[in-house]
Amino acid sequence: MGAPSALPLLLLFACCWAPGGANLSQDGYWQEQDLELGTLAPLDEAISSTVWSSPDMLASQDSQPWTSDETVVAGGTVVLKCQVKDHEDSSLQWSNPAQQTLYFGEKRALRDNRIQLVRSTPHELSISISNVALADEGEYTCSIFTMPVRTAKSLVTVLGVPQKPTISGYKSSLREKETTTLKCQSSGSKPAAQLTWRKGDQELHDTPTAEIRPDPPKPREGQKLLLHCEGRGNPVPQQYLWEKEGSEPPLKMTQESALIFPFLNKSDSGTYGCTATSNMGSYKAYYILNVHDPSPVPSSSSTYHAIIGGIVAFIVFLLLILLIFLGHYLIRHKGTYLTHEAKGSDDAPDADTAIINAEGGQSGGDDKKEYFI
Repeated sequence: MGAPSALPLLLLFACCWAPGGANLSQDGYWQEQDLELGTLAPLDEAISSTVWSSPDMLASQDSQPWTSDETVVAGGTVVLKCQVKDHEDSSLQWSNPAQQTLYFGEKRALRDNRIQLVRSTPHELSISISNVALADEGEYTCSIFTMPVRTAKSLVTVLGVPQKPTISGYKSSLREKETTTLKCQSSGSKPAAQLTWRKGDQELHDTPTAEIRPDPPKPREGQKLLLHCEGRGNPVPQQYLWEKEGSEPPLKMTQESALIFPFLNKSDSGTYGCTATSNMGSYKAYYILNVHDPSPVPSSSSTYHAIIGGIVAFIVFLLLILLIFLGHYLIRHKGTYLTHEAKGSDDAPDADTAIINAEGGQSGGDDKKEYFI
């Protein structure tokens, strides 16, 4: 390698390793009079190979795709663009939040006419989604199938347009000093719409109210209990203060409206207060907590006794049925006689011989015997 290319690399190497004992003059310049250019060639080659063999990390960065997060209003169109500097002879792919492939290069994978190809090159894949719905919100993935596979994420946020507000609770006419409640509602908004009341050109505000709702409704010892402080008003209360009568200091002050008891005890019984506060004022609601005894759990011995009792009752029932049938049978066959004549009398030539041949050989016995059952 020639001297003109070797000298700058040598200077770079010497500058990097100067703290290890480089030959520097007092004014900071190199002393080159003892160096020979011919001995620099191996060093020049080593430095060159070091500089040009380490770009694996740079190459991986070049093949890393990149995207951007997008925000779109429901009903509008969003464009998802994915780009890469070094595609490594591989195509880009877009997938939806459910990991279904939308496009692989120019090839459509999902049959959704709302999704169209905008641009497909080795370095870029852009698609559009029209008539976007709230269900389309989520994280979309751009992938390039190199070794290893590299991905980039694009978070699509869909904003919901609030529908026209409606008012309920209206009466055509009211008497003087009569009260009524008007409710204003609007659906489809994301994030939640801010509703305001106006009378003519003047904006109206009202003081907040609150109500404490227990979950479960009948708390028992050992259960988990949540006391929800439901604040209402225009604007809605943003701060809640929990207190227990006779307890200092306040239990909790937070923007969360729930007071949590992970494991109820009898000592938790008492009167609780929740103060809901907005910039229009405060309102305090009360709840009396009575911790009931834990639910009775049937023991194994009582269950065993119940099973044994059921079996005994069944056996008694069967015996009762058997006795009824037996009694019915005896009533029907009451007074029945069975008569057995002496054997051997049929073949005798006369009566005397028959008596002699009769079973038992008793001549003075009756010619027939009767048995009573």
